[in-house]
Amino acid sequence: MLIAKIPNTAQEWEQYYDLRFTVLREPWHQKKGSEVLPDEDQAHHVMAVDAETDELLGVARLQMNSATQGQVRCVAVANNAQGKGVGKFLMKYLEDLGKEKGLEEIILDARINALEFYKAIGYEIYAESYLLFGEIPHWKMKKQL
Repeated sequence: MLIAKIPNTAQEWEQYYDLRFTVLREPWHQKKGSEVLPDEDQAHHVMAVDAETDELLGVARLQMNSATQGQVRCVAVANNAQGKGVGKFLMKYLEDLGKEKGLEEIILDARINALEFYKAIGYEIYAESYLLFGEIPHWKMKKQL
């Protein structure tokens, strides 16, 4: 069973950013530290943790772009936990949080390998986005809450 935790301690933040680096940056030879964005203090963060083992399985963040629109960024699921519902768990948590905050829509920039995942949970492509690290195409996606 998964539980949602908000990172609070230095150790939790270290684990949070380490997973984000391992999944989203290291495979493309990016520098340690590149996983931390300048506006982290303005976003809502969540960790998906295995309730029995306390193992960190996934992380994600939600930022408020306006009173009605949020943006999900930096969704990372541990390699050994992919395809096991961790991403869905994180997204539901952030969508529920968004509803509580009065959001009407969530947008995100999805990597090509995540498009089918986001489509399966109700997101739709509305535009091409950017090319990350010169090789990873992204698409803009959105979902009405």
